[in-house]
Amino acid sequence: MRTSVRDRVVLALVTGVLLASSGAGAAQGGDAGEFPARPIRIVVGFTPGGQPDIFSRMIGGKLAESFGQPVVVDNRPGAGGAIGTKIVADATPDGYTLLSVSGSHVISPVVRKLNYDTAKDFAGITLTYNSSYVLVAAPSLGAGSVKDLIAMAKAKPGALNFGSAGTGSGTHFAGEMFKDAAKIDVVHVPYKGIPEALNDTMTNRVQFFMAPLASSINLVRDGKLRALGVTSLKRVSIQPDIPTIAESGLPGFSWDSWGGILAPAKTPRSIISKLNREIVRALGLSDIQKRMRALGAEPAPGTPEAFDQFIRKELATIAMVAKKAGIKPQ
Repeated sequence: MRTSVRDRVVLALVTGVLLASSGAGAAQGGDAGEFPARPIRIVVGFTPGGQPDIFSRMIGGKLAESFGQPVVVDNRPGAGGAIGTKIVADATPDGYTLLSVSGSHVISPVVRKLNYDTAKDFAGITLTYNSSYVLVAAPSLGAGSVKDLIAMAKAKPGALNFGSAGTGSGTHFAGEMFKDAAKIDVVHVPYKGIPEALNDTMTNRVQFFMAPLASSINLVRDGKLRALGVTSLKRVSIQPDIPTIAESGLPGFSWDSWGGILAPAKTPRSIISKLNREIVRALGLSDIQKRMRALGAEPAPGTPEAFDQFIRKELATIAMVAKKAGIKPQ
């Protein structure tokens, strides 16, 4: 059959529109039915070995199995996680570049000037875990409980020090929260990292430290540190003999370490929903739960909307703590 010039022009125009639509769809990652069609990258703003990194690799392995596509963890440490965070803020919102965050994500805005907006540049996928800090002291200090420590601090205002893994770290803010709740006058001593703060707590150079549970539990079990209380509202499953700070004289006190997965803002909701569904499924698997709990964390999956709301609430809480402690962006 012969086609007219007019028919050929119309066919060319229609074909061009279809190809353009197809290209736009590919640029946006397509709909959830087509997603994922290539490897997914999870950016972690910290060095390998910490909870955000370890748990991202656990989750990524399960996503790779269910999606049939590789899931690569990309460590981009620096500036308290801000370097990796900026990478994801600038990424195409198509679901192929995700961000694994911890509590430092909501601390960064109050301790440093950022080139992204923590609240507006990201879309929540799900909270992944909660993990407790544990208030530790050297056995030689002589404090056998949270009440003992508070009494010591009140007897000698300004004489006791508390360590942290650095100004603006989660351990710093945990210490500030305790200081405010207990109404005590103690001095903050920042260190380069968790190991240095633990070492000086063991030798009583600093009197207490709000240590990550996973980093300190073996030192507690070996008797090198004394655990006075955990910051979660419930006792932790891997060491249930340690009381909560809330039950030890500060009712309602709670300050968890946490982690979650974000996507760039404007990622299609269909893709957000598909990622949420698969990550929540992974967090419900017995092997994942067992491995997380062995590292002192509790799986905490939820909805994208709940995670967005959680981050907004955490940002407000951190801003309040920073104001009381006189912490300003540098």
